[in-house]
Amino acid sequence: MSAATEYNFAFIRAVAHPYLGVFVNVGVVLHARTAGFLRARVVSDPAVLRALVPGADADLLARYLDACRAICDGDPAAGPVALAPTSERFHWLTSPRSDVIQPSPVHEGLCGDPQTTLDELFDAFVRR
Repeated sequence: MSAATEYNFAFIRAVAHPYLGVFVNVGVVLHARTAGFLRARVVSDPAVLRALVPGADADLLARYLDACRAICDGDPAAGPVALAPTSERFHWLTSPRSDVIQPSPVHEGLCGDPQTTLDELFDAFVRR
């Protein structure tokens, strides 16, 4: 049996009208510092986003969500924040904001495999 890995995660929420506070989960970001793991799973299909978040610009939302994933992956095309250490990127992505994309509170847990846990969180709380 492998040792448990500590991780933190947050849901990425789409809020079509931030002043109302109504949201739908459109992604998950998971960080396991000791495993050097930072990844996001997001819904980035504009057709699916149109159905999930009526009234939002689905194409723009898809680009924002792809940017979140690119920041997690450390893609230099995502800008300077993508070049920061994984902990800094996670905290940047999960810092509170009033925008169409907002993070949930950060949660923590233990897992055997961060990628499997990310997939399970996405399937349970994002995928319909």
